[in-house]
Formats: sequence, structure tokens, C-alpha cells
Amino acid sequence: MSSTPALDSSNSVTATTGIMDKTRLLLTLWAMSCTEGEVKKSELTSKVKQKRNNKKIGVAQTIYEELKAAEAIKIYKQNQTPMVSITDTGKRMLIDALSSPDFVFDGTVIASRLANGLVGLIRELNQGITSATFVKETAIASYEEFKPIALQVYDQLNKDYNYDNLVPIYRIRRTIGDQVTRSQFNEWILEMQANDLVQLIGGEMTDSTPDKVEDSIQTELGAMRYYTKRLEA
Repeated sequence: MSSTPALDSSNSVTATTGIMDKTRLLLTLWAMSCTEGEVKKSELTSKVKQKRNNKKIGVAQTIYEELKAAEAIKIYKQNQTPMVSITDTGKRMLIDALSSPDFVFDGTVIASRLANGLVGLIRELNQGITSATFVKETAIASYEEFKPIALQVYDQLNKDYNYDNLVPIYRIRRTIGDQVTRSQFNEWILEMQANDLVQLIGGEMTDSTPDKVEDSIQTELGAMRYYTKRLEA
């Protein structure tokens, strides 16, 4: 049984509308984060507005609160501006909702941002399915086990997504997943750098979100590293 929280468990008309609103918000947020990186809450609210009975209907604050309580989104401030990001839990909830036979888009036209969001979501989902075949299902118990798996994941991501030899660290971490703890991943990827297998690179992440930064690497001196480059033997 999946441990991912459901968007709603009620079968009432009101609840169904709420599920649709949450799904639309999550999909719009996902689409905006793919193209814009960080997303302002005010801009997301504006994008989610839709026509019902010839009236523009916005998203209720309770939708934000419920999604935040379910850990589907994070709401934070950047220079006093409220920002929103989607979490891995939110992505799983979105996939579950879109997979439901009861889900349909309102109206006759789907906004390009939602269509592009679906394309991006399918690509990320496919990445997880593809990468799973390259990663052992059992827990990784040592650095010696971690090293070849990390390099294999790096090579596959670099090939599939044309990263030009600069693979985001958060992608490698998420692909390997729960087979290692966060602290083990941090320790072993830094050890790979110390052994001249990879170079961890900082700079600027153009599509940065709080969860992507969190899944990157911070050195002992406090510097952030966002990308991995494999070094030639």
C-alpha cells in the first residue's frame, strides 16, 4: 500500500472540486518550476485562475494550507516575497491524481504550460523507471559499493538528458534514493572527489528550488556544490 498522502478521501461534489483544484495547482506549480525555477506564490495563484460559469475563480488559501500540511508543497519567503515549491511527495500525489480515471481537465483547451508540465512530469517519471534498472535494489553498505553505482547513474543521466558532463547532484541523489542515507551520500560523493573520480562544481543553478538546493552538497567550508563532473582516469 502506498504511503503517499491522497489529495482527498471524500466522494462529495465539493471534495471532487477540491481535488481538481489541488491537482491543477500542483501541475501548474510543477510546470512553472521547470521553466522559471523559483515560483512566486502570487504568480502561481494568478496562473491557476480559471473560468467557471463565465467568472474567473482563483485558488482558495485553504488549498495551499492543505497541500502544505500534506508536505506536498513548501511555502517560504525570499526577500519578503512568498515563494512556493513542489516536494517529491507533491509530485507523487500529482502522479496519483492524474492516474485516476476520474480526473479530466475542465473546458476544451489545455493551457500550454499545463501540457508542458505533463511532458516534464512524464520525463521525470520515466527517468525514475529507467534509472531503477541501473541501481541495485538493496541498501548500499559501503563506499566501494556506492562508487560504481554513482558513476553508472552519472553516465546514464548524462546520456539521457544531455547534461554535457555536468550532472546535477540532486538528480544523482534522488536516483539512488533510499539505498543510502543522506549523510552517507554526502560523505561518499565527497570521498569520490577526494579520490579524483569526480569534481563537484558550484556556481549558479538556473532552475534552483529549495528542495534541489537541499539535495545538493555543502562542503565542510560551507560552500554549495550543485553539479558533478566525471574526471578521466
